[in-house]
Amino acid sequence: MSASPAAPRPNAVVAVLALAGIVVSLMQTLVIPIVPELPRLLDAPASDTAWAVTATLLAAAVATPVVGRLGDMAGKRRMLLFSVCLLIVGSVVCGLSDTLVPMIVGRALQGLSAAVIPLGISIMRDELPAERLAGATALMSASLGVGGALGLPIAALIADNMDWHMLFWLSGALGAVALVLVVVLVPESAVRTGGRFDVLGGLGMAAGLVCLLLAISKGADWGWGSGTTLGLFAAAVVVLLVWGWWELRIPQPLVDLRTTARRQVLFTNLASIAVGFSMFAMSLVLPQLLQLPEATGYGLGRSLLTAGLVMAPSGLVMMAFAPVSAKVSKTRGPKVTLMIGALIVAAGYGLNIVLMSEVWHLALVSCVIGAGIGFTYGAMPALIMGAVPASETAAANSLNTLMRSIGTSVASAMAGVILAQMTVSLGGFALPSENAFKVVMAIGAGAALLAFVIASFIPRHRAGSGVAHSAPAAGAEAPAAPAH
Repeated sequence: MSASPAAPRPNAVVAVLALAGIVVSLMQTLVIPIVPELPRLLDAPASDTAWAVTATLLAAAVATPVVGRLGDMAGKRRMLLFSVCLLIVGSVVCGLSDTLVPMIVGRALQGLSAAVIPLGISIMRDELPAERLAGATALMSASLGVGGALGLPIAALIADNMDWHMLFWLSGALGAVALVLVVVLVPESAVRTGGRFDVLGGLGMAAGLVCLLLAISKGADWGWGSGTTLGLFAAAVVVLLVWGWWELRIPQPLVDLRTTARRQVLFTNLASIAVGFSMFAMSLVLPQLLQLPEATGYGLGRSLLTAGLVMAPSGLVMMAFAPVSAKVSKTRGPKVTLMIGALIVAAGYGLNIVLMSEVWHLALVSCVIGAGIGFTYGAMPALIMGAVPASETAAANSLNTLMRSIGTSVASAMAGVILAQMTVSLGGFALPSENAFKVVMAIGAGAALLAFVIASFIPRHRAGSGVAHSAPAAGAEAPAAPAH
């Protein structure tokens, strides 16, 4: 890769890294409009084409902690460029695909780019002035939700009016723009650990996560009591226990479990699982309510494009609330910010239970929940970085991102079961009932309240101490940040 710029320009660094985060999160949403059509487009059974989504999930789960650790060791900018290159290559492979196997390969390559957001947050910690850090990391963290919200209407518009391959060419083009901007404007951090990569730890974590997430994501199709599903859950438990034993006994582990067990990191990660669950419940419920036929009595009979446009403002609200989140973290501490965000999300779901009969109702609900997510996503990296050494920032943020992903996977599986079991019949088709949606909303609210309770156990910080900042001299390794 080319040499990094000599002097970082804070505004440019923040804008480019946030753009890269939005591009990666867009990639996850772009495929949604064509998922029902994939069996016809790829001439394959629906059970097989579902792997176009599952492969991305699994690849992202494996890549995020591994690439984060490599970023700490070998250079965060270098690994960010590598991740964006994988996104571009995966997009090109999908853009050229007309059969199942290359589509799955391309989607897996796209999933391997998921570490861009935690890497971006870590670069910000190393390169930005202390006074800019909280707002910038909140914006970067929120880019995950921003890209997801904006991706749906863009994808629906393309799917309705152009060849479906254009979805992936757009993803590749945006990735190329992000790549060039990172090369030109983002410096390489001097904060790195060096050392040897924990290959066995990487393989063990990958195997355990694949077993766990495969069981969660495919359990409804295979049967929750089937031998395959239960076997995968059992294998995940055994493999992850052995992996944990290995990580505790080697000097340079993939994941420093002793740091992860610190109260602040542990409870932030547990809260992140609940927040990830709560956020994804909205993404599952609102588009379906908008698109179900009006004849059901509760569906609004709108197009996918309309559903996307209704959801899109929530992403803009997340971005708008990032600086508010940072200001609250600076004055009250990121623990308070996380708790406020969790309460706002819970209130949004409560509002949804009583307001779901008009399009504007759902637009309002998505914006309220989006505001809450903006608070929580802004607080989490601040809490993580306030408790780990600067040399472990990328690995720690990557693990936190993984926790959110596990929460969204569990939400998808649980909501899928509820919506499939609580149905009404319309024209010979079984559709999710109104009560099914209300149950999912209530569970989403409960998950947000659980995040609030978990966050209450995080140690309280002094106002203004939300993010531990480190800006080492060029070429020097950063000293470890003090434990909180």
